[in-house]
Formats: sequence, structure tokens, C-alpha cells
Amino acid sequence: MLDFIHIGWIDVIDILAVATLMYYIYKMAKGTNAPSIITGIVSIYILWVLTRALGMELLSLILGNVIGVGVIALIVVFQPEIRQFLQTIGLRQRGSRGNKYFRKLFGGEKGEQEFDVAPIVRAAVEMSGCKEGALIVIQQDTDLGFIAETGIAVDAQVSASLLTNIFFKNAPLHDGAVVILKNRIVAAKCVLPSTRAQVPKNYGMRHRAALGMSEISDAVVVVVSEETGAISIARGGEIRRGIPAEKFRAELSAALTRQGE
Repeated sequence: MLDFIHIGWIDVIDILAVATLMYYIYKMAKGTNAPSIITGIVSIYILWVLTRALGMELLSLILGNVIGVGVIALIVVFQPEIRQFLQTIGLRQRGSRGNKYFRKLFGGEKGEQEFDVAPIVRAAVEMSGCKEGALIVIQQDTDLGFIAETGIAVDAQVSASLLTNIFFKNAPLHDGAVVILKNRIVAAKCVLPSTRAQVPKNYGMRHRAALGMSEISDAVVVVVSEETGAISIARGGEIRRGIPAEKFRAELSAALTRQGE
């Protein structure tokens, strides 16, 4: 009965590719209002098919024009999610030889200054001792310009005293994150995306924001808890909490080394 159905290797690959694409679209849309928007788009499409089948020319023409510009509308509506999806693909390929050559071609690995973790370590340990909350994002390959734009531009050399002053409880810039690129503080009071993953209830907003940032980029995020003074490091969608002060420098250097591989 089903002799007319022929499934080859290409068909299997096609099905797997579509399933993978749908899975990533689901992950991208999870936790947002995207499902409601997609439901609305599908409803319009079904209505357009019905109007064409019933011969309702005027309504069919209007709905057809709406669907015609639907791709552009989707790009505009889902611009943050699309950027996150493309960045995720890039992060998975960042360790490949071809990607390294590509970055080198555009000057990404030429004459780069070695990153100095000492000021961040001193500041984090000092703030940990007096229980001052902090959220420090160390940019790697992923461009975090869209994050820096949510805060206030600083553009200053990284120093322990500057970081502790920024995160001082009564300072105007203490609420939010600091973005650091190549030993310079790019911006302060930046807003980070919260993680969409299920996390323990004892995680504060800083830890959730650190996880969210590490999920959409290759940045290394340092967190100092305001409640306990504990130091944490988030990278690759995972967080290492309660790092002892004496081991923090080694942990941070190791995280940055692994991210740079």
C-alpha cells in the first residue's frame, strides 16, 4: 500500500535537520512571548488559506499582503532571539581552526594586550570581605556592544579602586553590571538578560543575570554576593559558586584560558 513512499538518506538528513531547527526555535522562544506571536501568525496563515479556498478575493488579497511582509516582521520582532541564535552557532564554532583563521584575517588576534586579572581579583576579594555586591562581565569574542549600550559609558582603565567605587552601595552606578574589554571598563550599570533555565530559588538576581549572560555569549562573569560575600564565576551557561578568596585568581585565570581556547 505504501510502495510509493521511498525514504533515502537525504530524507533522513532532511528530517533530522528540521527537527534540530525546531528544537532550537523552541529553546529560543521558551520563556518569552514568542509562542503567542507565532500562534497569531499561524492563525493568519490558516485564515488566508480558508479565504482563498472560499473565493473571498478581497480578504484573501489583504491577508496575502500581510503574509508577504511577514518575514520582515518576524526579523524585526525576533531580532534579539535571532541574534542570540546566531551567536550560539558562532560560539560552537569558535574553537575551530577555520574560525581562528577568520578572526585573524580581520585582525582579531593581532597585537592583543594580555589581560590582567589582578585588579579584578583584588576588587572582588575586597568587596567579598565587606559584602558589597558586584557583577563584572569580562568580554571575550562575542561583541557585547548591545549590553554596554544599556548602561553608562565609562571607558577607563581597569583598577581595583575604580571597581570598588562603582559597586559601593551608595554609588550611582552600583546597580547593574560592569563590562570589561581588553583591560578597560567599557560601561557600568548595564542590564543583563536573566537566565531562562530553571535555577534554585536561593539564586539571587545577580547570579541569574550572570547565568543569562554566560548562556548568550562566551563572556566570563564574576559575581560577588551582597548577602553572603561569596564569589562566583559564570561561563558557558554554568556557574561555580562559593570560590574561596585564595583560589579565586587561579579559578578566574583558568576560566579565561578555557574561554580563549
